[in-house]
Amino acid sequence: MGKTRVTVREIARLAGVSIATVSRVSNGTGQVSEEMRRRVLEAIEEHGYRPNHLGRALAARRHGALGLVFPGLSGPYFSELIQGFESEAVAARASVHILCTHLREDSDAEVLEMARRVDGLAVMGGTISDTTLLRLAELAPVVVLAGRGPGTVPSVSVDNAAATTRLTRHLLIDHGLRDLAFAGTPEGSPDVSDRWAGFLAAHRELGLVPPTDPVRVAMQQPDGVLAADRLLDGAAAPDAIVCANDEIALGALVGAFRRDLRVPRDLVVTGFDDAPMAALVSPPLTTVRQPVRDLAAEAARMILRAVEAPDAPAPDSVVLPTEFVVRRSCGCPADTTTGGTDA
Repeated sequence: MGKTRVTVREIARLAGVSIATVSRVSNGTGQVSEEMRRRVLEAIEEHGYRPNHLGRALAARRHGALGLVFPGLSGPYFSELIQGFESEAVAARASVHILCTHLREDSDAEVLEMARRVDGLAVMGGTISDTTLLRLAELAPVVVLAGRGPGTVPSVSVDNAAATTRLTRHLLIDHGLRDLAFAGTPEGSPDVSDRWAGFLAAHRELGLVPPTDPVRVAMQQPDGVLAADRLLDGAAAPDAIVCANDEIALGALVGAFRRDLRVPRDLVVTGFDDAPMAALVSPPLTTVRQPVRDLAAEAARMILRAVEAPDAPAPDSVVLPTEFVVRRSCGCPADTTTGGTDA
């Protein structure tokens, strides 16, 4: 590495400590053991590390804090988002404030109030109204996470529609399936809305008639069991359930097993996200891998750059690539990972 510019993450790795410890040592704040301090200082001296200029800029602001606005915190997806966002905030010496809007009638007002206590916010797509997002952008830098922003409000997302079209085409073409169901609720979720659109597009591209409606369930494992109950208790069970996320898919597997159905022989199940459990269940889950931590980390970087240069134009939105992960739940004999799915 020599004297080339290194990051706080590299110093943390070289010293065998956390990013937060490197920040405390380089800033002279907080309590750190003498052994850890020595290791960090040696790594800093050897590699010529200098603290991130974004961190200095943020420290000069009023709050030294960033905000995250989610509908809730259930499941591994939100945990991954928080870790990705926090990794950038810690490097910039900022704290992270989290607001969950689920079941709050005053969520828009609460988000606007949070904007007065932080230097910038990332807001999960579909969590608050576009009108409130535009008002929010007048108070602080705002990035929409996993959704689309109104006007010039930037966003960080993946191409959910293209990814789901690719997965659905795999079932329709490579496996010759025809009776597919979609489990998830498009209303209120930009991600699920786009995945439903991609599911429909795959059918129409092949001249096939898709289902008229999805099976509307929430995004947790019990909701996947509920989706399986609705689809498998009738006389005409589908060939496959294309689930809006892995949590629903894992629940659908449970629902199938309770009926002694063999996946994939009797029923194909697919997910979206590639959560850690997707590779561990039997059969392993065919899914779409999206870079969840990178989504949040990029949102944090966009906010930090806006904090540093408040008069700069709003940044362009960012679309990150996904990967189609083929495992045995779709009927393929071996696990493979394909390239990105976005255009």
